[in-house]
Order: sequence, then C-alpha cells, then structure tokens
Amino acid sequence: MNVAAESSKWRTARVKERKVSLGLLLRLGIGLLVLAFFAYRFYGVLARQAYGAETWARLAISGLIIGSVYAVIALGYTLVYGILFMINFAHGEVMMIGAFAGYFVLEAFAASGFSARQPVLAILITFLAGMTVSMLVGISLERIAYRPLRGAPRLVPLISAIGASIFLQNAAQLMFGSMRRTYSNPPALERNVGWVLDVAGKPVSITYTGVLTFAFSVVLMIGLYLLVQRTRLGRAMRAVAENKEAAALMGVDVDRVIANTFAISGVLAGAAGVMWGLHNGIIYHYVGFIPGLKAFTAAVLGGIGNIPGAMLGGIVLGIAESLAPAVLDIPFQLKDVLAFAVLVLVLIFRPTGILGEVLAEEKV
Repeated sequence: MNVAAESSKWRTARVKERKVSLGLLLRLGIGLLVLAFFAYRFYGVLARQAYGAETWARLAISGLIIGSVYAVIALGYTLVYGILFMINFAHGEVMMIGAFAGYFVLEAFAASGFSARQPVLAILITFLAGMTVSMLVGISLERIAYRPLRGAPRLVPLISAIGASIFLQNAAQLMFGSMRRTYSNPPALERNVGWVLDVAGKPVSITYTGVLTFAFSVVLMIGLYLLVQRTRLGRAMRAVAENKEAAALMGVDVDRVIANTFAISGVLAGAAGVMWGLHNGIIYHYVGFIPGLKAFTAAVLGGIGNIPGAMLGGIVLGIAESLAPAVLDIPFQLKDVLAFAVLVLVLIFRPTGILGEVLAEEKV
C-alpha cells in the first residue's frame, strides 16, 4: 500500500516537473521571438539612419524626465502595497487633485504678480499646496474607503479603490469643469525654455521645467528611502509591513502608521501632480488616470512593495516608453500601448519584477 502511494506521488511529481519544463520552454521561446523582433526592427532603423544622434538624445532626456515622475507616483503605490497588500487605484486621482491645487495657487500668484516678483517662493508654495491637499485626500481615503474594510477579503478594498478613483474623477469634473486648463508657470520657469546642448552639430534643449522635475523627483526618492530606513516612523512602517499583530504587541500604533503611510503617499502624489502641470502644462479631471496606470506598471516592473524597485521601474518605463517607438519604427502615438505591453511581458516572464517583491507576510 505504501509502495503504491509512493509510486503515485512520484508520478505526480514527474508530471508537475514536465509541466514546469514545458511552461519554461514556452516562455523562453516567446521571449526569444520578442527579442528577435526588437533586434530586427532596430537594425532596420539603424540601417536607414532614420534618426540622428540628437533625436536619440532628446528622446532619452524626455524619458528620464517622465520616468522620474512615474517613479514618484509609483512610490505611493508600492508604499501602500507594502503595508496593506492592496493596490490603491485611486492614487492617480490623488495626483490629479494635487495638480489642481497647484494650478489654482499659481493662477492666484499670476493674477497678483507675485510669481513674477518671487518665482522661487511661488514655486515652493505651489508645491506645498499641492502636496498638502493631496496628503489630506490620501488620509481621507484611508479613513473613509479603506479602514472600514481592513479585515475584509482582499478583493473588497480593491473594488473600493476603483470606486474611489471614479468618485474623485467625477467630483473633480463637477467642481472644476471638464475643460483643459493650462498651468501659469512663473516667467523664470517657462515651458520649453532652457539650456541648449550641441549633439552631433544639432541643438538639444534641456528645459528648466525638466531639470526641476528630475531633480525634485530624485530628492523625493532619496528622502523617502532615508525616511523608511533611518527614522522611527520608517521602523514602525517596516514593522507593520512585517507583521501587524506583532507590531501592535510591541507598542506600535498600527492605525496611525497606516494613516501616515497614506499621508506620505499623498504627499508624493501631490508633488508629482504639480511637476506634471509645470512640465506638461495641461491638466484636467482625467489627467491622473493614465500616469497612475503607468506608475502602477512601473511599480510592478521594479517589484511592487520594493521602494528601490519602484524608483528603478519608473525610470526604466519612462525611457522605454520614450525610446521604444523609435527603436521599433512605429508611430509615437502608440507609446501607451508599449508601456502596457511592458506590464504584460513582466507578468509573463518575471512576475516579481526586476528587483523582486518585498513581502513579509504570506499572501492570502
């Protein structure tokens, strides 16, 4: 009887091994085909000399700037996921609210002439306003939409997050209208104005708004990393992410830590919203949806729950989205398709992302 049972287990294990091997070979084959297609298209672009060195430089710079914004938004996704194991799909709308807050502050400053007289102070106050409003929205979301569902199955808060996202979009449309609004940058920070580099005899512009966006994103990313690794709040956040019950027994106020996590996430989203408005110029009630989805893609690409992974994923996604249409010789309007194709490929070939997920508790 024991021999028969052992034989059955051995056969089952062999079947599983064959299935794993077939799945691995299939993924490997698809991966090689994708790489061969990329190489073929890129060789055609290089052979035709379709783009000069200055174009590649412009695309790379644009990718770095937009990638840094994706990274800042992705940090909000990964922070919340690391603590609660839920995807806050309303995070893009929190960014949108921050962008609107910055817009109205800049409009007031432009009307009074303050942004022309004190451009640095005007920009600082604009960021402060966007980050504060988004922080309050993030805290409110946690208290109203997520905290009552803390012990519910994981699908329930996910549905609540989608509902919160739709609610915020419609609330913004009702309050601010559906028209597109243009950011009134201070004269010292006009869009499409900046330094000019010479690349292969052609001018390549590095805009002031691009430099500000990239530099401030790096500061925020480093600041968040230090906060999580070096401060008392960061230790409490890591303890809650590790084990909520044990953290509570050790005296950590779990509810407060979770609320602080949403507040930090909101601050990052608000900063990203203001940066988006300053650099791209146009905002409206739907402006947070696509960047939010791409930032989620960046978080998955880097390894959701992993802070350095979210930073890396955002930068990689931004550069890939900017360069890939030129590499594949396809219209640049399809860059969004390529960004989400990256998400599909990551989920197929490396579901844990580039740097791997950071999960302390077993997924339920």
